[in-house]
Amino acid sequence: MRSARLAVALDVGCVLVFVIIGRASHTKGESLAGVASTAWPFLAGLAGGWLVTVGLAGRRAWRQPFRLWPAGVGAWLGAVVLGMAFRVVSGQGTAPAFAGVALAFLGLFLLGWRLLAQAVTGVRSRPTS
Repeated sequence: MRSARLAVALDVGCVLVFVIIGRASHTKGESLAGVASTAWPFLAGLAGGWLVTVGLAGRRAWRQPFRLWPAGVGAWLGAVVLGMAFRVVSGQGTAPAFAGVALAFLGLFLLGWRLLAQAVTGVRSRPTS
């Protein structure tokens, strides 16, 4: 359970880094309210991705949250796909270029830390047969 909590914390951190860098690059400022307003759709999408992943993959996602599949891919696609859907519902922008940047950045970060963790610990993404 501790590794699942750490994975969720790292995932949330990745989303917040994405939001803060994005806001800074568009000179929107770093107010807490502004960061929260931009971050909530992606954080809600991340949570939805985790819930869907656990629902489909069962306890394996919670027991192996550092693996790319299913935990990493579920977190990544949930954050992006559901995050964009929540942005539409809340009247925030979803320009195709922004969706592409979100897909690339969050993929790099949400999957990247898992790849790094696997490299450091020697854990493989898929068990060998």
